[in-house]
Amino acid sequence: MGRKNLMANINLGKSWKEVAFKLAPLLSLVILSVYLTFASSNFLKIDNMMNILRQASTIALVALGMLIVIITAGIDLSVGSILALSIVTMGVALKAGVTNPLILVLVCVAVGIAFGVVNGLLLTKLNLPHPFISTIGTRNIGQGLALLITGAAPIIGFPKIIEAPGAGNVGGFPVSFLLVLVAYVLVHIMLNNTVLGRQIYSIGGNKEAAIVAGINVKRVLLFVYGFSGFMCSLAGIIYIGRVGAAIPLAGPTTDMDAIAAVIIGGASFSGGKGTVSGTMIGVLLIALIRNGLNLMSAASDLQYIVIGLVIIIAVFADVVRTKVEEKARRLAKA
Repeated sequence: MGRKNLMANINLGKSWKEVAFKLAPLLSLVILSVYLTFASSNFLKIDNMMNILRQASTIALVALGMLIVIITAGIDLSVGSILALSIVTMGVALKAGVTNPLILVLVCVAVGIAFGVVNGLLLTKLNLPHPFISTIGTRNIGQGLALLITGAAPIIGFPKIIEAPGAGNVGGFPVSFLLVLVAYVLVHIMLNNTVLGRQIYSIGGNKEAAIVAGINVKRVLLFVYGFSGFMCSLAGIIYIGRVGAAIPLAGPTTDMDAIAAVIIGGASFSGGKGTVSGTMIGVLLIALIRNGLNLMSAASDLQYIVIGLVIIIAVFADVVRTKVEEKARRLAKA
């Protein structure tokens, strides 16, 4: 009876801590919303709410790709460069005389996927020690290429149909965020209701065990990084509609915002965990922080400091969460 009571207490403690970690991002989002409601009279205005969703759309799509990368215990630091390179390549095609919107979009998407696959090949074929190393390299390559092919100048004049997803509204609601919701539902289904989704979680949970189980780890990782590149290209199209130009230095903080959103949402750098709903909460939390700082007229340098602190806190929470789970597993085996 004593051992049973001890195990019951351990399981109760584990469950309480798991619930606390899961609810923390949502509670943070609610608390921040309440604070901003009192701190700024403009926060709850419809225009501001829609602006938050519109601004969150770009990072939301990038974070969705980052989510499945982090679930496999990987990371992609090149997402900002992929976004920029995808849209400026489309811009260069436009300047070269390509006016068909479908072809322009295909060029953008093809560049994003190709760059993502290159990241996957560096990891699976060259066996570089960690995607942190390879994606830092491709981040700089992508940024350099974006500056090189544009002469460091923005490109404007895209067809209205290409700008529509990022600039359009349906009943006052941003089209961009509607597209985000569709993408999140589809990826949720993929992760939770398909063989591929189970394989992605398995690789992150235990790569060696996944290999033994017959999972083609290299093929799955190629898909994961290619998908991340694909999401960056879609985010780039949204970005063009929002700012009206393809900028070679677009999204300088995209990678850090995406990583922070995913980790805040409950994913772990150790892999094997993470949800679409958690990532959405993380994205909205980052968007609210940026919007709140703007409403309070905070200087841009202060915004960098605050987001930096948020990233540190998110990583620290991941470390603590991992230690708590490891301790619970050890006690359960005792």
